[in-house]
Amino acid sequence: MVSSINQIAVLLSVILVTTSALQKLTELYSWSSLDYTFANDEHKSYALERGEFIPENNLPVGIEVWKNKLFVTVPRWADGVPSTLNYISLDVSTSPSPKLTPYPNWAYNRQGNCDGLTTTYRVKADSCNRLWVLDSGTVGIGNTTKQVCPYAIHVFDLTTDKVLRKYTLRPDDTNANTFIANIAIDIGAKGCEDTFLYASDELGYGLISYSWELNTSWRHTHSYFMPDPLAGDFNIGGLNFQWGEEGIFGITVSPFLEDGFRLLFFHPLASNREFAVSTKILRNPKLTSEEIYHDFVVLDSRGPGGHITSHYMNDEGILFFNLIDRNAVGCWNSKIPYSPSSLDVIDLDNEALIFPSDVKVDALRNLWVISDRMPNHLIDKLNFNDINFRIFYAPLEKALSGTVCSDNIPYAPLALPNQVIQKGY
Repeated sequence: MVSSINQIAVLLSVILVTTSALQKLTELYSWSSLDYTFANDEHKSYALERGEFIPENNLPVGIEVWKNKLFVTVPRWADGVPSTLNYISLDVSTSPSPKLTPYPNWAYNRQGNCDGLTTTYRVKADSCNRLWVLDSGTVGIGNTTKQVCPYAIHVFDLTTDKVLRKYTLRPDDTNANTFIANIAIDIGAKGCEDTFLYASDELGYGLISYSWELNTSWRHTHSYFMPDPLAGDFNIGGLNFQWGEEGIFGITVSPFLEDGFRLLFFHPLASNREFAVSTKILRNPKLTSEEIYHDFVVLDSRGPGGHITSHYMNDEGILFFNLIDRNAVGCWNSKIPYSPSSLDVIDLDNEALIFPSDVKVDALRNLWVISDRMPNHLIDKLNFNDINFRIFYAPLEKALSGTVCSDNIPYAPLALPNQVIQKGY
């Protein structure tokens, strides 16, 4: 295993590493193409004949773990995706390439059913046994996108698999360019009723707050939500391409601060920087964009090759993130200041980790990662004679060992940027 200094060099270097091997992540599942738990062979044959199931159009994007369920999302970027929200039973599945089971059922995932789900990307299970799902209501991607149903929040009771609530976003929450792929859940000091969902509008350059207690939503705008025009060039999986329009994308919340609120960490996809804002600001619908402008803070740059899509901060304040340019997964312990020297690489692999699309930590302190070769799927084509999609896991103790993120750092509050400290968060 390389040293921490060498790992940081990998993170910052613009030179691609040519060989690598997984050291900490264990590959649990892998697929050349996805399949589903159809009722029987006739059901599957019928779906194939009608074009309701076209295997090569199915790409897994997001994951979440709750008890024995491993959720896997599949967006409807083209025809032939039979279900967008699915799960694998971890205590039942013995196949290295298990079939996906629609959640909560087939009917709720039927395309064209606006009472159910059309397309979702990344979902979140909370400590109140709820699964939060933002449905984009879209079919297609880029120039092929069609808004067939409104954007809506669906919340499930994971103990019963029943829908607790469906909330349709207000017209003012979105705009003509809106594209939302990431959410974060903020359970407040008062408990489960005091919960907010935050959603990042990647192409509409906004952030949406939804209050469970008030059952209403509102939109925030800020220039920090915009892409960096100098950071729109990507090199992933042997492909060079430009995603220069990609604004605010990954979002996650910190543990509680001394004032009883959290920090929301966020970044545009076309950027090498991280930003933060107190949830105290995001929870107040009366504040205008002008009033809150200076409440947003910018952290140090990660340097070249610092593109991140998904990240997740656990209850110990450790941030886990994917380094999509590096075919790697990284970390930051928020007890030390955010800077390139405090970021580290947990694992990397130039074959198995091509585009690590999502990262999560479960209640048993396991790190989960999915890789899906997304750029090859969108820009070129996947080789379905090869392994294209993989899901990995690692106990946090193993994942963090030997890194500067190790959670055996003596207790300390979050090492916040000076701007945050000065604001009294």
